[in-house]
Amino acid sequence: MTSAHASGSEPIPGTYPGGRVGPTEYGDTSSLALGTSAFAGVMLIMVSVFQILQGIAATAAGTVYVTGAEYVFQLDVTTWGWIHIVVGAIALATGIGVLAGQTWAYVAGIVLAAVSALANFAFIPYYPFWTLLIIAFDVAVIWALSTLVAHRD
Repeated sequence: MTSAHASGSEPIPGTYPGGRVGPTEYGDTSSLALGTSAFAGVMLIMVSVFQILQGIAATAAGTVYVTGAEYVFQLDVTTWGWIHIVVGAIALATGIGVLAGQTWAYVAGIVLAAVSALANFAFIPYYPFWTLLIIAFDVAVIWALSTLVAHRD
């Protein structure tokens, strides 16, 4: 790559002397942004599938989860199952939107990951290790989508 136009005297806009590429212009998509978007979309889809499976297990067989623990947010296990199924289904559609590059999906994904983390926090007494793992995935989704939102401007 050269640093001059055909006339040889003017530098190419967007490059530095020696042919190094300068800052990208608005509208260009960097590989970091594409990687972060793909990570966020795939993670959101994974978390949503985990949520749906967790909800199905809770509604199909209430004996899968420990129900003897006393907790402030004590609901019936079947109720928690339906909460997880609904949040998971909405998050699945949002994850597909993130992979499609829809701007609405970035903000909705952050909100849904936060709702998922809160729902799993309240579900801790029933299956502690699994819910903490899902919360960690939700935090990763929030970080990735927040990074995308911050760098879209």
